[in-house]
Amino acid sequence: MNAISTLSTADLKAQFPGLAGGWHYLDTAATAQKPRAVIDATVRAMGADYATVHRGVYARSADMTLAFEAAREKVAALIGAPAPELVFTRGATEAINLVAYTFPNKGRVLLSLLEHHSNIVPWQLAGWQVDVCPLTADGRIDLDAAEAMLTPEHTMVAFAHVSNVLGSVLDAPRAAQLAHRVGAKLLLDGCQAVPRLEVDVAKLGCDFYAFSSHKLYGPTGIGALWGRGDLLDAMPPWQGGGAMIDRASFAGTTYAPPPQRFEAGTPAIVEAIGFGAAADFVRAIGLPAIHAHEAALVRELRAALRARNDVTLFGPEESAGIVSFALDGVHPHDLGTILDEEGVAIRAGHHCAQPLMEHLGVPATARASFGLYSDQGDIAALLRGIERTRRIFG
Repeated sequence: MNAISTLSTADLKAQFPGLAGGWHYLDTAATAQKPRAVIDATVRAMGADYATVHRGVYARSADMTLAFEAAREKVAALIGAPAPELVFTRGATEAINLVAYTFPNKGRVLLSLLEHHSNIVPWQLAGWQVDVCPLTADGRIDLDAAEAMLTPEHTMVAFAHVSNVLGSVLDAPRAAQLAHRVGAKLLLDGCQAVPRLEVDVAKLGCDFYAFSSHKLYGPTGIGALWGRGDLLDAMPPWQGGGAMIDRASFAGTTYAPPPQRFEAGTPAIVEAIGFGAAADFVRAIGLPAIHAHEAALVRELRAALRARNDVTLFGPEESAGIVSFALDGVHPHDLGTILDEEGVAIRAGHHCAQPLMEHLGVPATARASFGLYSDQGDIAALLRGIERTRRIFG
């Protein structure tokens, strides 16, 4: 497959059955549409190739086990990680919960004001003491403030690599340096980063990296947690059952090494195959090309909205694939409803980031988010819908 620069967006859109009929889908940050390559891979896995994994002694089970573990290798390679350090989870939310509950040295955790609820609530429920890092004026995590706040009592720092509301990109290597300086570990929520940025966990310097499949053009119901091998080795199981044991008895049970230790029960076999196919898909196009394409669309949309005198823009100018805004005098839900009538899909609400909404001083924002299939026609349709909304509301 050619890069976006040499492959027309129309050709790309044609690979996504969910975009048929001229639908202008601008909600990729919530969940990405699925390409035919991923759909076909999951259909084969659920149909002609289907069997259980890790247990059967018959040939098809062995073949499916190889395919399942090959998917792990593909997903791990996408973030520059060794496959044995990549745990399949039900999603990024479960990945963060896994660390919050099983990390053996609970203490204080430093979060930020822009975190998704899935990177706030698990730490609270698991009994961590939560501190909150403020943001810079343009909506980035303020690492100067983080440096001043961090103490040896902090055993974890957990930040979004890319904000799901503002699109702001974290200086992850510096965040890792600051965390490690006080003896803390760094967990990154990579849900919005992995679909559009080249990620190398070694270069980032983080200790844990959580992300999901469905935002990466793959199936729902599966995600991944990468953790440094020594850290995973020190973490106890979170859930018990089949597949995660070394030997079970009523007198006591010993556990398998990671990643199997954290994958109790029959895994999401079909979804893992689709996850691997999605990793193949974006790597074939090229993440630098995807990021450049989305960045150009962000610049175009922000410029068009800035030219209006009735729009408030949020976040930094160079946000990654996401533009959040408010139209004066119009609730985002009303805007979203009218845009839907025009065949344009955006997200309207608090985006599971209520503390950030409070910080911004709004109940909700309208969010347009791009994918590798987005184009200028989607922006034009959005702007037409905004103009119609303005006429309706006066």
